[in-house]
Amino acid sequence: MTTSSVGWKQRVCNESNVSALAKELNIEPVIARLLVLRGLVTPEEASKFLHPSLDQLYDPFLLTDLRRVTDRLFKAIKRREKIAVHGDYDVDGVTSTVILRRMIELLGGDVFHFIPDRFRDGYGLQPDTIDQLKSKNVSLVVSVDCGISSQQAAERAKEVGIDLVITDHHEPKQTLPPAFAVVNPRRRDCLYPNKDLAGVGVALKLVHALCLNAGQMKWLPGFLKMAAIGTVADIVPLKGENRIIARLGLEQLTCGPNTVGLQALLNASGLSGKKIGSYEVGFVLAPRVNAAGRMSTPDLATKLLLAVDKSQEEEAKSLAEQLDAENTRRRREERAVFLKAINLIKANPNINTHNALVVWGENWHRGVIGIVASKLVEQFSKPAIVLSVLGDVAYGSARSFADFNLLTGLESCAELFDRFGGHKYAAGLSMQTSRLDELRRRFTEHANNFLNPDDLFNRLSIDAKLPFSSINRDLVGALEKLEPFGLGNPRPVFQANGVEIVDGPHKIKDHHLRMTLRQGRSKFRGVAWKAANRKDFICDRRDAIDLAFSLSENTYYGQSHIELSIADVK
Repeated sequence: MTTSSVGWKQRVCNESNVSALAKELNIEPVIARLLVLRGLVTPEEASKFLHPSLDQLYDPFLLTDLRRVTDRLFKAIKRREKIAVHGDYDVDGVTSTVILRRMIELLGGDVFHFIPDRFRDGYGLQPDTIDQLKSKNVSLVVSVDCGISSQQAAERAKEVGIDLVITDHHEPKQTLPPAFAVVNPRRRDCLYPNKDLAGVGVALKLVHALCLNAGQMKWLPGFLKMAAIGTVADIVPLKGENRIIARLGLEQLTCGPNTVGLQALLNASGLSGKKIGSYEVGFVLAPRVNAAGRMSTPDLATKLLLAVDKSQEEEAKSLAEQLDAENTRRRREERAVFLKAINLIKANPNINTHNALVVWGENWHRGVIGIVASKLVEQFSKPAIVLSVLGDVAYGSARSFADFNLLTGLESCAELFDRFGGHKYAAGLSMQTSRLDELRRRFTEHANNFLNPDDLFNRLSIDAKLPFSSINRDLVGALEKLEPFGLGNPRPVFQANGVEIVDGPHKIKDHHLRMTLRQGRSKFRGVAWKAANRKDFICDRRDAIDLAFSLSENTYYGQSHIELSIADVK
């Protein structure tokens, strides 16, 4: 719930399209409205959205260079060449590594993986890594979720006789690295329809192509769980092909059976036997997988997710428990850095009076600065860069929101960085500490010119008016067909007016409020998350409030009931 009341904006759409879609598909008008708001006007489009299937995936060979890659991989497998999969240390990179390595093993390839250590190796594909892999007699390297900016590493690979295949989804620069092949839907010469694949989505398309060429399409569904975790965690738009991957993969993850590694992760996360949706991935599973790369070594997570044999159950349990412990440590570090950043912002008007935030500190834990940047964006509704200063070098993570292209902002002061890269919502960088003040001045100047006060004003989008009398299990079941929710497919928010609070609000864990609400004869439980500071405001208006809320079905000790997740009150 918002910490203070924000503007509510009623979303509008063509009501004749809503009526036609409701009639054609025989669905509730409110569901038809939600589909039209998502740009799904024809019955065919809406039906595909509601019923995603593997046959809706695009032909993988529409990706530039992909046929060249599959041919090279089959050649390497046949010749028993040593193949290395080079990943990245976040969830997207780890899941990409796992699915591609597993696919090459299924085809009989001699393959191992390498994931860089955040603190020792830095980000992405490096020339030194190419030399390490060459010393192990590797002749083919396939990068996943990284490499699109690795010009020097690609040049080094050519020098030492390694064929480098880059698969990535980050924004390419004007000149592509001189690799054997570059697979990236964002390539300017690539006509692939889905430009918004996660790194694991690109890896899955390579797996898809390999399955087609091997005549083993029956293998493809087995890779969807891992691809779904990476896709949801990377916060790419959950529509089109991304939605298919996420929806089908999360359904499989919920229903099982799962590999021993995945099951151990679910057990350690407290999710065994529960429905796995985008929330469970984003806020429960992903932080644990990410904790490995943030706090220690990403190989903890990779080893866990590669565990498939029953004989590995004990090892998988131990690895999952280690990830859980690292995640607890990550939360402590994150809170400490976040509080330091908040104190800097409050104490320095030169930081807070601009349309972007740039903050730094000595020896801030580099593994958590990206999360802290995200939290600052959430709290201040401004793009944010958070940097950890280690002597003469500062390492930074930047985050943004839909109205501000982060990469364009960084490119406006590109000469300040030793290196930077990412996409419009998230990026990483390194630079000389002596230039931090100039970065703050230049980046905030760009944000001040680009953003206006309206862009920074929180607005809550209301999808539809929904009286309590219309809420029932059939409606909740119909809403579940729109899941998973996320970027590009937000959780629907409804409005009900003249609502009375008949019990509560009661504090839960000092942060949240629980209450029972009534409108007419209908009564429901509701929870306002992170709204404890608004208790007095709500109590004073308990007889008549306007309510913005989402719907869910909560199961507790085997009993299910409809619950309102309260977004805001007026």
